[in-house]
Amino acid sequence: MSPLPHLEPTEQRVLGALLEKQVTVPAGYPLTVNALRTACNQSTSRDPVVDYDDQTVESTARALKGRGLVRVVWDGRGQRTLKFHQLLDETLGLDPAERALITVLLLRGPQSAGELRTRTERLHGFTDRAAVEECLSRLATREEPLVQELARRPGWQDPRWIHLLGPVQLPSDAHVASESVDLESVLTEGPQARDAKVSAAYDSLAGEYATRLASELDEAPFERWLLERVVDLADGHPVADVGCGPGLISAYLHDHGARVVASDLSAEMIAQARVDHPEITFEVGDLRRLMRPVDADGWGVVLAWYSLVHLAGSELRDAIEALARPVRPGGSVVLSLYAGPSIRHVAELWDIPVDLDFVHHDPATVIAAAEAVGLTDVEWYERGTSPGADEPVHRFYLIGRRGS
Repeated sequence: MSPLPHLEPTEQRVLGALLEKQVTVPAGYPLTVNALRTACNQSTSRDPVVDYDDQTVESTARALKGRGLVRVVWDGRGQRTLKFHQLLDETLGLDPAERALITVLLLRGPQSAGELRTRTERLHGFTDRAAVEECLSRLATREEPLVQELARRPGWQDPRWIHLLGPVQLPSDAHVASESVDLESVLTEGPQARDAKVSAAYDSLAGEYATRLASELDEAPFERWLLERVVDLADGHPVADVGCGPGLISAYLHDHGARVVASDLSAEMIAQARVDHPEITFEVGDLRRLMRPVDADGWGVVLAWYSLVHLAGSELRDAIEALARPVRPGGSVVLSLYAGPSIRHVAELWDIPVDLDFVHHDPATVIAAAEAVGLTDVEWYERGTSPGADEPVHRFYLIGRRGS
């Protein structure tokens, strides 16, 4: 077997981008220099984010051609256009599952098995995290190993994996968690199964939720202050209340002058909200696919009020990024969560059987994720358990502004 190619960081990014786009946008593949530069410089799904120019991308791709890792393709239609096609998967003999993992490791650095499962969804459908771990083990036990598991470090909930095709920058901002908790366990059966379970639970709770929590804000002065600040931050621009439940928070915002459009994954919650608050627009929708408002250049504020509490740690950054993307320049993202790290399982709520795992995220992780997706002027608040609460749960709130 020939030795593994040694790839410098720029070469890793170019090959990773080619591998990704070959699967996700096959109609536009092979890639022109301009398309390849754009793919390399994406501000999403890349770590670190880079700013290569055309010359850097083309010279790197040509150097990889000289090593047999890239093929030059000429588009014969009209003026001939130079395009690039990767050969790394053929060189390494990768099957589709292995190819997906190597692609994401080249593009995003050290990652846990749970993160890899989430981030390879568009490239390959792993059935569960165990399937990812089995594939990683296969890559690690080759005659020439392609990946390596790193020992757990402070701030890591799970061990992380790296590729062995060249230097990998280890994160320098790892924080010390108060305890070791597997926040990926909520994805044991996969994100779709988790989402279905969450939707089913909230469908069954819709009526009781609207009744039991109708006066919740009456004894919550801090939350009322924060919601009124959301109205001020929106400054007349529309507010997206994602994960709105039966519309209690949406109604408070509306009553204080906000133009609210609300959404939730649970169809029954939305039906309940429409009955209780017909003056507000409610839609069934996934917060991870939030679009811009139809009548504005972006949301003034996107509010996720305890809407990220069922997501695994590996999903947090991408979810916040999805919320920030349709916010207008200068607009804000406002989050409320339970402070952790921990997971709380609930099997019954208000005498109704449910199967829900509430993920309490480490505040430091939430702050780091918000800053990593480009939110600025980040401020946060943490408060203790509310009076009369059934369990001692600390709550965490964050406000971040989207730059110009």
